[in-house]
Parts: sequence; structure tokens; C-alpha cells
Amino acid sequence: MKILGIDVGGSGIKGAIVDTKNGNLLTERHRIPTPQPATPDAVIKTITKIIRHFDWHGQVGVGFPAAVVDEVVRTASNIDNSWIGVNASAKIEKVTGCPTHLVNDVDAAGFAEMKFGAGKNEKGVVLIAAFGTGIGTAIFNHKKLLPNTELGHVLMHGMIAEHYAANSIRENEELDFKTWGLRVNEYLSHLEKLFYPNLIIVGGGVSKKFDQFEDYITIDTPVVPAKNRNHAGIIGAALAAKKFG
Repeated sequence: MKILGIDVGGSGIKGAIVDTKNGNLLTERHRIPTPQPATPDAVIKTITKIIRHFDWHGQVGVGFPAAVVDEVVRTASNIDNSWIGVNASAKIEKVTGCPTHLVNDVDAAGFAEMKFGAGKNEKGVVLIAAFGTGIGTAIFNHKKLLPNTELGHVLMHGMIAEHYAANSIRENEELDFKTWGLRVNEYLSHLEKLFYPNLIIVGGGVSKKFDQFEDYITIDTPVVPAKNRNHAGIIGAALAAKKFG
């Protein structure tokens, strides 16, 4: 089954047509910078451009950087506050005519990793932590998702964790990979003590550079990079739409 997957990130909105049987992208990924400010009208206009780029008229899955309940956006940490309470799927459907399903972006990436990636053979507790503009998380137990965990907001050093260990912090503060990797290890150690997972998967664009900081990850839980890299959100959004549809 072919579904258009779209991944809304803090810096870019990316989409591709996905074969949901095998997780392969059937097109080149198309990326447009995330508008600033990331208001509902501006983001939906960008999502519409991606849908029209592919001349797409079928199902659409959208991974979104917020807690999402029944298609309604409930939080807004790296997007405009005016998103809270908005039924994004209904607005996208109204503009494009495409049946649309919205899901938390890291929950989406988790679907891809559990079906086709690093979590494929793990039946216990798997925690996905994606390091990007913020830190997003997803938790699966026996392949079942606990949605909208938002563990980038646990407190560390008097601030929320994503203000301490997100990849954007590494870039903005010009931290070397050792300094930042030790922060990531500290954060993952905190989550390890809360959930005792069988496996932790590191996602987000920085997963491509996992070899530059993996030596500083010393917790007991096995930690591996996402196999689908930064395509995971697109693939998982399509999978979530298929499941919902």
C-alpha cells in the first residue's frame, strides 16, 4: 500500500511516498524549511505544498512535534503556541481533500524502527530518543506503543532535558561530541532508571553521526542508532496512517 508520509520538524518539513509493506521510499524525499513562526496556517500551507509536489490524492500520514490526541494538538514546545487545540488533520483534509492522520513525530519514527529497523526483533521494552531541535521520545512494550510520552521534558539541572541535551544545543553552544555525548549519556541514564528498557534507539538526524559519540554512552542498556535514520519519521507516519485507515 502506498501512503504519503510527512515529517514535521523544527527546522524542516519532509515528505515521500512510502511502500508500507516494506518501508521503502518510492520517491526522493522532498524537504521545505519549516516556516518561522511555525503557526498553523504557515505549516499547513507548507504541508500542502509537499502534497501537491507529489500530485498526491490518497492517504497522508503526518508526524508532528507535539502530543496528539484524536488528531488534536495538545502541546507546543517547538512550534507556535497557537497550535494547541487545533485539529490539524481536519484542516489539512479541508485544504487538500486527502484523508489525513496525525501522530506524534517520534511515535511515528518508533513505528518505523519497530517494524523495519533497530527494534524489529526486540519484544521487550524499547525506548526511542530522537535528538533534534528538541528531544522526542517513544516507548514500546511488546511492540505496543505508549503514546505521547514527551520525555524530553523531564527535569535536569533545573531545566527541561531538551534544553540541556538536544542536538540543537550541541550546535548552538558549539559543543564537541565528547561534551555533548556525556550529556546524552546523563539523560539516557535518567530514563534508564525510570523505565529499565531492554533497548534504547537513538533517532533524529544526529543518528547518522552516532559513531562520533557512542563511546561516551556508558549506561547498562544497549544503545543503538535508528536504522532508518532521518527517514524514520516519514516511514512511520505512513505506517500510522495505514493502521488508522
